[in-house]
Amino acid sequence: MQDPSRPITGYPAAPNGFPPPQHGAAYPYAAPPPQQQPYPYQYQYRPASSRPFMRRFLSAMILSFVVMGVIILVLWLVLRPRLPDFRVESLSLSKFSTESNSSSSITGTWNVRFAVYNPNKKMSISYDVVESGLFYKSEIISQTRLPPFKQGKRNQTVLDAAFSAADAYLERRFVNDINGDRARGSVSFNVKVEARVQFRAGGWRVRSRWLRVWCQSLAVGLSSNSSGSGNLTGAPRDCRVVL
Repeated sequence: MQDPSRPITGYPAAPNGFPPPQHGAAYPYAAPPPQQQPYPYQYQYRPASSRPFMRRFLSAMILSFVVMGVIILVLWLVLRPRLPDFRVESLSLSKFSTESNSSSSITGTWNVRFAVYNPNKKMSISYDVVESGLFYKSEIISQTRLPPFKQGKRNQTVLDAAFSAADAYLERRFVNDINGDRARGSVSFNVKVEARVQFRAGGWRVRSRWLRVWCQSLAVGLSSNSSGSGNLTGAPRDCRVVL
């Protein structure tokens, strides 16, 4: 039996039954590698000499646009460009007939004369591309292209357009409406004109724009027992012009 007053020597009992490590033995696990210290942040100096240049450049561009806008506005107010006036002077129809039995079609020849007036005192107008169409209500019957022309200041030009249709298809309901109008003594047609125009004043000119002209309710006297010929009834008709 051991003396309880005697000091205890040796290693304590190993837990889980494993022997204690021997003196001088190496640690069984590899030591973690030393951690590298992060490099200190180095501030990169960027010269600010380009910033004033960009500010001056943007300011100059904005000023240029403002000056150009003011110049264009002043020229516009001084010259005061106005849209041309279009008027249908005459409309004649010949060889007109409709077919609503076996086929739904229309035949005829239409001749329209326009009076085009340039009301501007200081600007001329150039008509580059001129196209026109003939309609019954919203249904197109025929189209044609007109020659380009120019108008001086306060100049009036006569413009002739010829349309033709030979057994051209037309919806049956429109053919029936035409026959009903003809029985009442007249048939109304609509004419549309589209032109690419440019206003000029000396060396200054406005970029090309599309001019649209709409001439409505052009009534042609045409009875049901006539030979298929008729003319515009009443006075010449003014047209609506938009740009």
